[in-house]
Amino acid sequence: MKALGLDIGTTTLCLTVIDAKAGSCIDSTTVPNDSFIAGRDFERLQDPSVILRKVFELVNTAAVKYNDIVSLGVTGQMHGIVYLDANGEAAGPLAIWQDERGNERIGDETYAQTLSRLTGYAIATGFGSVTHYYNTLNHQIPANASTFCTIHDYAAMKLAGVTKPFLNVTDAASFGLFDLAAGQFDINAIEAAGMNPAMFPQVTSGATKLGRTEHGIPVFAAIGDNQASFIGSVREPQKSVLVNVGTGSQISFYEPIGAAGIPSASSAMETRPMPIAGHLKVGAALCGGRAYAALEGFFRQVVTLAGYEPKRLYAAMDTLAAQAPAQPLDISTAFCGSRENPALRGSIANLGLENFTPAHFIYGVLEGSVNELLDMYNAGQANKSKHKILVASGNGIRRGLPLQKIFAEKFGMRLQIPAHEEEAAYGAALFGLVGAGVYASLEEAQALIKYRE
Repeated sequence: MKALGLDIGTTTLCLTVIDAKAGSCIDSTTVPNDSFIAGRDFERLQDPSVILRKVFELVNTAAVKYNDIVSLGVTGQMHGIVYLDANGEAAGPLAIWQDERGNERIGDETYAQTLSRLTGYAIATGFGSVTHYYNTLNHQIPANASTFCTIHDYAAMKLAGVTKPFLNVTDAASFGLFDLAAGQFDINAIEAAGMNPAMFPQVTSGATKLGRTEHGIPVFAAIGDNQASFIGSVREPQKSVLVNVGTGSQISFYEPIGAAGIPSASSAMETRPMPIAGHLKVGAALCGGRAYAALEGFFRQVVTLAGYEPKRLYAAMDTLAAQAPAQPLDISTAFCGSRENPALRGSIANLGLENFTPAHFIYGVLEGSVNELLDMYNAGQANKSKHKILVASGNGIRRGLPLQKIFAEKFGMRLQIPAHEEEAAYGAALFGLVGAGVYASLEEAQALIKYRE
């Protein structure tokens, strides 16, 4: 038997085929998500029809190639929203998680700050409820819109042949204004902000079967990519901490629901529901891999000034970063701000003539990226003794040996990297197998995960 895992990311779409019993990755196809469309300066928009066409091409190709597929799990970029009409068709563009309309001003505050104040929920720009709040106040909701959902919920719905989205709690919570204890959107908070609760989609938990593809493959309600990456990377959830470095970066660890109920909130790390049971404590940095990419771009500009045509410099940078330099720089990599404070910016301290070198800047940026996540972890975790394994995922860390070394040293844990790539798609596939009844629980499915030797 085989299982499909589909991940609709910001820049790529990936479909992974795994062996349902051995857990090995049999096939994986990644295509560019070249669906960006022009908008206002603060908008970050994609075309749902372009994404949907690519999704169907990927699934159709796999269904023709393999005839023993038992499940299709779907995940993708959280927070963003696409409006749907009453027939389940997209009524406008997808506003992705990077959309900045929530940082526009409304009086002395931003829209995100105003919504947070009115509702009591800490919400940032890019969250679906903030995007919808801005659109509500500025009369920019499409006239034929009846609800909204994430792009991967839209894709799962269309693949299953249904006309109404059902959001797993992982995606619903990513919009904001979500009551974790009740597992539903907070109607009172929505109404306090002057929005119509009927526009918010129906929420489900567990592995809800939506329907079947035209090939007869069961399709399950989509889950958020943060949770899917955790499911697809971590073999021992109770003992592990997951760090992911891509465009941004995240740190996550699992907490079961105990006698105390919902884990307590932390200003450093937010609490996100897992798709079936338990929660993740999550800290997210907006820069992550972008900090290192920005430094590489800076070096290439310098090379251009010298009259040379620069190549990609990551390999050379990694060589310089192999050893911790003496008198290191203290670099904060909050170059893109934070969700709580978009105006926050990075900084460089302890700079002198003796450490004004490329090697010091390279190592300092890498160390700063690690420290940003470590600070969140230290502030948000009261009992760290249970964590023994640091699992690393994402291309930013998977291909960077110096970054792996810094993470292991700073956290003081054994670092493991999954043998398979495309961890979110793999996690979606495992989730689908639980939904199909091949495995009784997520932890049973996660036992399939293998790490690099």
